[in-house]
Amino acid sequence: MITPNLPTDVRVVGAKLYLLPVETRVPLKFGPETLTSVTCARVRLRIEGRDGRTAEGWGETPLSVQWVWPSVLPYSERYDALLKFTRGLIPAWTAFDHWGHPLEIGDAFNRSRLSDSNLPHLAALVCNSPFDIALHDAYGNLHAVPIYSTYNRKFLSNDLAQFLESDEYDFTGKYPCDFLAASPPRTLPAWHLIGGLDPLESADLTGNEPSDGHPVLLRDWIARDGLTCLKIKLRGTDAAWDYDRLVQVGRIAIETGVANLSADFNCTVTDPAYVNEILDRLAADEPEVFRRVLYVEQPFPYELEEHPIDVHSVSRLKPLFMDESAHDWRLVRRGRELGWTGVALKTCKTQTGAILSLCWAKAHGMQLMVQDLTNPMLAQIPHVLLAAHARTIMGVETNAMQFYPAASDIEARVHPGLYERRDGRVDLSTIHGQGFGYRVEEIGRRLP
Repeated sequence: MITPNLPTDVRVVGAKLYLLPVETRVPLKFGPETLTSVTCARVRLRIEGRDGRTAEGWGETPLSVQWVWPSVLPYSERYDALLKFTRGLIPAWTAFDHWGHPLEIGDAFNRSRLSDSNLPHLAALVCNSPFDIALHDAYGNLHAVPIYSTYNRKFLSNDLAQFLESDEYDFTGKYPCDFLAASPPRTLPAWHLIGGLDPLESADLTGNEPSDGHPVLLRDWIARDGLTCLKIKLRGTDAAWDYDRLVQVGRIAIETGVANLSADFNCTVTDPAYVNEILDRLAADEPEVFRRVLYVEQPFPYELEEHPIDVHSVSRLKPLFMDESAHDWRLVRRGRELGWTGVALKTCKTQTGAILSLCWAKAHGMQLMVQDLTNPMLAQIPHVLLAAHARTIMGVETNAMQFYPAASDIEARVHPGLYERRDGRVDLSTIHGQGFGYRVEEIGRRLP
């Protein structure tokens, strides 16, 4: 990698970690596991410029153990391992004496410091992401500009050819700004998540549902929030249940005017025929439901090297999006070879990785989506900004207001449109200023 010095270069000189526990109002089931609480890792990171000036930035990510590390190991063992690794990143980042733009520093750190982790790589990325996000925020703060205005030749020593490889596309002279929306929208369509335990009809109620002023049944969510996009969590191990769930949600969608559905099998399918048979049956017996399925998300195990499944037969039926598999642009490239046609980006895999994967995917004609990790509080802001700049296939998934709405009450005083969905959309218009535009001082959350 070519790294000429720029006067805008920075290096990391300090970091501090805060742990914010959050309880769900209802359980969130995906794949074989259920989430009832999560710890959000919030990082304050300090950088120094070449002129000696310093600035701080913030990053936050839920350490979603069940998502990053599905396993038969006890939850407590996995959780403790994630916390230990996250804490170990404080001295690792502070000692990482690398100058440059956050993309250059973040990419170098991801390649050199995460490759030897004892955690699953997805888990290591999630632990690292609040540090990486905070680095991008701090850089914008130091130079008093929004971070998305720095992904260009003025601030980057290296063009994308120094980060990305391709036999089909020449990245020489190209920068992330060439693949990002020049005028991002100020509102986005919002996807609502239907977990595997979520009640759809009154008959599904157990009597243990919360009575906190928020909806419980799907039709009530649709009516209150004006929803037009529903993401359906499936099992991937029970074809009859998955088909019935798609049909049941699909019929509610038709009745209520919901235009878009997506099907998320959560990495539990091992044979493309499983998905094909469900989609074929849906097309034959429920054609209007089939028509509303905009894309299918990550049916197959995310370890592409261990499970190199040819998925062209699925992507011929519906756009097929990588999510857990899309750790970085190299795996996006491998996924495209196997037949995947889209990429679901997540800031929880680092802002750096998301931007580079976005550029590689767009250069090769792949569609994009930005998916949620049930992001509350500060984690919501880089998440929706990525979606606005990525020009996704349809808006952004955002579901923290379903599972722990009270967690973001403090942030919602400054950014009300980010933590509620109205007319089926989230409103980004309160995000402004330098870095990620958090407006942390105005929010004024007290940290432990």
